[in-house]
Amino acid sequence: MKIIAVIPARYDSTRFPGKVLAKDTGKFLIQHTYEQVCKADAVDKVIIAADDERIFSACKSFNADCIMTASTHISGTDRIAEAIADINAHIVINVQADEPDIDPANIDLLAQLMIDNPQVEMATLIAKFETREQVADPNIVKVVIDKDGFAKYFSRSVIPYCRKNSPVGNISDYYRHLGIYAYKKDFLLNITKLPGGTLEQIEQLEQLRVLEYGYKILTGLVSTVADGIDTPQQYAEFVKRHHNSDKVTNG
Repeated sequence: MKIIAVIPARYDSTRFPGKVLAKDTGKFLIQHTYEQVCKADAVDKVIIAADDERIFSACKSFNADCIMTASTHISGTDRIAEAIADINAHIVINVQADEPDIDPANIDLLAQLMIDNPQVEMATLIAKFETREQVADPNIVKVVIDKDGFAKYFSRSVIPYCRKNSPVGNISDYYRHLGIYAYKKDFLLNITKLPGGTLEQIEQLEQLRVLEYGYKILTGLVSTVADGIDTPQQYAEFVKRHHNSDKVTNG
């Protein structure tokens, strides 16, 4: 069973344009993410799907396998579908480009989730929240799951809403969604051909298209969470952590 990981890389990020090419650590941000994904044992191949020649050129500089895609794609999933259309693969894993601290073990767990459940067409990862403030933050996506671990709904709002202690009740009752997905290749190609759903457009969450069309998404619970980089401030914090880590490593 061939498993490939694809990192969709877009240049014009809304809050931090060109962030994937930020290089204050001496490496491109996209390079940090790529190198972490390459550490995953379950992945046979790692590809970057770029929308800009500047990203393509940067990826070639550190010998990454990079494919140019159209700049008109609405989501990373759509970009990946174009990139892998003619590539031989059974399972495709979608890793966001702005997660340089992603745990390779989480990627392996997601891959194993698909291998162990051959009837499943799509899977993703979830984690527990650390604070009530995180649950209330619309930038951190919440997910409600059923007894079998399948996602019922994703939202930027607090779900479930606690009637007795509004809006956030016992923090252990909430799950956060991590923006990494695994799909069977054929399912990925099919779902990206469907028109965007109403819920997807309202919440601006691409995974809602899958649920709105009646398909299922299996979830896997992990304990380690690496937040993505959305702003220059978050990138500055990453650079600081990286430099501190280098100092420790070098004694």
